Amino acid sequence: MKTMLALLCTAQFMVVLDVTIVAIALPQVRGDLGFTTAGLAWVVTAYTLSFGCLLIVAGRAGDLFGHRRLFAAGLTVFGVASLICGLAWSPAVLVGARVIQGVGAAIVAPTALALLNNAFPAGPQRRRALSWWTASAAGGGACGWLLGGVLTDGLGWRSVFLVNVPVALVAALATRLLTETPRNTQGSLDLPGAATLTFALAALLYGSWGFAAGFVALAWFVRIERRTATPMLPLSALRERTLSVPVLVAAVLTATTTPVMFIAVLYQQQTLGAGALITGLATAPFNLAVIAGAALGARLGPRAAMVGGLVAVAVGALGQLRTGSYVTTMLPAFAVMGVGLGVASVASTGLGTEGSAPDQRGLASGLLNAAAQLGTVLGLAALVPLAADDTLAGYHAVFKWAGAAAAAGALLPLLTLRRRGQAFTGPGISGERRGTR
Repeated sequence: MKTMLALLCTAQFMVVLDVTIVAIALPQVRGDLGFTTAGLAWVVTAYTLSFGCLLIVAGRAGDLFGHRRLFAAGLTVFGVASLICGLAWSPAVLVGARVIQGVGAAIVAPTALALLNNAFPAGPQRRRALSWWTASAAGGGACGWLLGGVLTDGLGWRSVFLVNVPVALVAALATRLLTETPRNTQGSLDLPGAATLTFALAALLYGSWGFAAGFVALAWFVRIERRTATPMLPLSALRERTLSVPVLVAAVLTATTTPVMFIAVLYQQQTLGAGALITGLATAPFNLAVIAGAALGARLGPRAAMVGGLVAVAVGALGQLRTGSYVTTMLPAFAVMGVGLGVASVASTGLGTEGSAPDQRGLASGLLNAAAQLGTVLGLAALVPLAADDTLAGYHAVFKWAGAAAAAGALLPLLTLRRRGQAFTGPGISGERRGTR
């Protein structure tokens, strides 16, 4: 079991790492391949777009075709795409390979989470496993800045991609040690629904004008699913609070923490004059606090953990309003907010997947991952413009609204979940009762 957990956590660490590890290498990439400033952003955007918009479809595909099989395929795609990225000879090749790399990551994340939930029995054992899973994601985010700097300075920008190749391919071979999960033999991939949902998520994640197109496509997706005999996403499942509430909490968590950390980075670099490496080291305590919070969240009931975690996020965001040195203001705020994010993330992930039948856990995992991605985009789009003038008052406006949103989000699990929750009752969903203290 320890080997299985290590394999799944390594995969999660790697796909999250690849969001931040590339950022440090971008100046070298532009110099070598001749990117324009606008085009350079697509090295990051291409990965996050394909990653985020395919999570739900990939999770559903895992339910239908086997989580282990899809997990191995995703790792292989990710490894091969990383190799092409490392050997890229033009901007188009690098961006195209990053799209494929994001596809691999989108397959890996929900299938790995489904495998984890099927491998560990509900209760303390699964909560501990989920805490390691959450810690792996936080560790990937924290290590990306530092590891990216070390590799780029020592071996060049190509190394930040090539380092993935042996890890991904060894992990793909190691999937033979995993036990395949039950497959859903009643459903279908629902290609029209899958295509519509993918377009909707891609439009929403791209932001700007894409928001309107994304919401229209989501409405059309709902229409398709209502008329399909075997929908990809049974809409009745979303009416179950033990799935819908964790999905919404996952979105609120990233919608409130990401803008705060984004503004904190800008403040350190543009106002305080800190360099990129110093800024990365200064924000690392946030990720370390997420790891600590994940361990704490495994000891709490889901309802209490989600409420308490969101309250801590609110306190941390509002704590950025204080004046003083880094040690007396930003550091404690990072710590409180990070612990809250870790505590609530473990709870939302655990509750959102625990009630699902084994052959539906890929879909639930994809929903939770996609909600977190969408929360990030919507939070940045809604809050960051408040600081467009780069003044302290603008920064404070972001912190205030993020804190208020997190506090309001805490009311969701507090008012809608009982201490003893109800189980899923939708099509293909387990009827076993689960506790949600």
